[in-house]
Amino acid sequence: MEFLKILPLRGPNIWTYRPVLEVWLDIGVLEDSPSNTIPGFYERLTAWLPTLVEHRCGVGERGGFLLRLREGTWPGHILEHITLELQNLAGMQSGFGKARSTSVRGVYKVVVRSRNEQVSRAALHEARELILAAMQDKSFDVPAAVARLHDMVDSLCLGPSTACIVDAATARGIPSIRLTEGNLVQLGYGARQHRIWTAETDQTSAIAEGISRDKDLTKTLLQACGVPVPEGRIAESPADAWEAAEDIGLPVVVKPSDGNHGRGVSTELMTREEVEAAFKLADEEGSEVIVERFVRGNEHRLLVVGGRLAAAARGESAFVSGNGRSTIAELIDAQINTDPRRGSSEDCPLNVIRLEDDAAVRFEIARQGYTADTIPPEGRQVLIQRNGNVAFDVTELVHPEVAATVSLAARIVGLDIAGVDLVAEDITRPLAEQGGAIVEINAGPGLLMHLKPASGKAQPVGAAIVENLFPDVENGRIPVVGICGTHGKTQVARIVARLLKLSGKYVGLASSEGLCFDKRVVDKRNAATWAAAQKVLLNRSVEAAVIENSIATILSEGLGYDRCQVGIVTNIDPSSHFGEYYIETAEQVCNVLRTQVDVVLAEGVAVLNASDPLVAQLAEYCDGEVIFFSSDAASPVITAHSEKAGRAVWVREGVIVLSAGAQEIVLFRLASLPVQDAESERQQLDNVLAAIAAAWALGVSVDLIRAGIATFEVERADSSAR
Repeated sequence: MEFLKILPLRGPNIWTYRPVLEVWLDIGVLEDSPSNTIPGFYERLTAWLPTLVEHRCGVGERGGFLLRLREGTWPGHILEHITLELQNLAGMQSGFGKARSTSVRGVYKVVVRSRNEQVSRAALHEARELILAAMQDKSFDVPAAVARLHDMVDSLCLGPSTACIVDAATARGIPSIRLTEGNLVQLGYGARQHRIWTAETDQTSAIAEGISRDKDLTKTLLQACGVPVPEGRIAESPADAWEAAEDIGLPVVVKPSDGNHGRGVSTELMTREEVEAAFKLADEEGSEVIVERFVRGNEHRLLVVGGRLAAAARGESAFVSGNGRSTIAELIDAQINTDPRRGSSEDCPLNVIRLEDDAAVRFEIARQGYTADTIPPEGRQVLIQRNGNVAFDVTELVHPEVAATVSLAARIVGLDIAGVDLVAEDITRPLAEQGGAIVEINAGPGLLMHLKPASGKAQPVGAAIVENLFPDVENGRIPVVGICGTHGKTQVARIVARLLKLSGKYVGLASSEGLCFDKRVVDKRNAATWAAAQKVLLNRSVEAAVIENSIATILSEGLGYDRCQVGIVTNIDPSSHFGEYYIETAEQVCNVLRTQVDVVLAEGVAVLNASDPLVAQLAEYCDGEVIFFSSDAASPVITAHSEKAGRAVWVREGVIVLSAGAQEIVLFRLASLPVQDAESERQQLDNVLAAIAAAWALGVSVDLIRAGIATFEVERADSSAR
């Protein structure tokens, strides 16, 4: 089982709309050994991966793939399913896969959904080794392989906070581009984009974030606006902290002024020894130490997005109960850390308690007169952690006055997304009635507690953030025109870009002639590539994108955009594409170019050559409208399309006509079209008609189209065919 080539298709491709890895697999002599001919293979494979029973395969029902294994299937198909299952077990859900033979005996194309290229590559190699081990009756450590992949998923894939926002954007039809290997993601294209970084956005003020980090300044601002906060002040030393505690009145809280996630926070301190010890603990976590009044009640985290309450969670203290035999350290492991909701990964809403790593827990135990090695008597409750367990959903219980107060607090600080920490005994009552108060406001709050609460209902916080960035029906899209075909793509791209510029848009153009922004050429190399298309869509100035795609680009990289407003197919000459990528038939060529039509939005338009039967038949795959173009006035495709009130751009008696059913607009006479010479006239005329149709589809006025075409400088015949 040899990997001849691995192609990362990072955009829509001949297989699916989503990124995939395409593997060219040579199975050699195994072509003569389907799975049902290998003794013990089925039993070993299903014993190692019992979850394969969930794979429906082409059978369409649970256990479908296992049925195929028993009946006999080939290694390419098996590699597909094993790779998908390893990705799933590692925490990177992947359901799409294909395995298809090529014209070369024993060589297959195997395709698997790839949310992260590095993880999918590793899963492919693990899957191959697993299959070979099962065939040869050798050992294979499946848990170790899954663990390796899981570690890669944790380090390479989006974190849960960012992922939930991206998923919510996808559900709204908003495209996304990951900008780094971390959690910086662009939502939308060009001038209509926004950027997120976990729960921060390009609307998050740096000043507001700085204010939120300074807890003392935050309290001062909130207090000035009438928001309830616990009185307190900065302490310079342990002795000063005790003096502040005496002034405020016991009990008190000691915490770092710029800490987060509850680190270094000690609560309900009653003695000088506790206050001074807590000062040292807080001083290790932050630049300054605050001493403030202790507010009785439960800790709560309320998420405010765009001035509205999006979610709320309550914290609960963690205790252990003595049994007269086990130490406190042993009780923590047995009674707290065994909770399946606790873990070190981002998927767990509660953290594992590690005494060696958590000075606050050791301090809390010491306050009660114990050590980690103390054996509490049977039934004795020992408080282990007062805060840090905020993961119990109470969103539907929040009193309207409390929601209004935290919304005001977020606006005072200036954050578009804020995690407001407050302490209250009863979140269903106003804070004033119970002496509750806001104790902190955090920028970039974690979302996991709301996505996977320890109890209660998960909240759609990702959708709330997306709605705040893209209100109502905004989808973050700019007009994207994708162009493919055998000939004429470059000239069509140049004409469309010119017409869009005339309409007042800042245009990004990626074609085989180079990469251009407005009138500036930034790269003269071939830019009909996935990478160049991405550069256009990343540019915040771009209001419209025109992107040329070769058949090689679709086959080797995928399209550089997820969907487009206009998709143009100029023509198809199958023989020009035979030989590479195992493309051997006209049907296969058409299937590749169909990709451009598949990605047209439901409100978009496919512009197709009515005079090319192979192109015209692609109309049935378009989710949106179709505009046909043809230089042949007698085109039966145009005639049939017009009878259905469809739009077309065509030539009749020496004039270019725009028609929508029976309604017609005469654009201009062919005599005024600046074609170069008779030899290239037909090809150039088709290019012009395709560009006119695209501009018409995008709402460019007829007068601007007429002026733009009349003044367009037509290239030489040898370049117009590109």
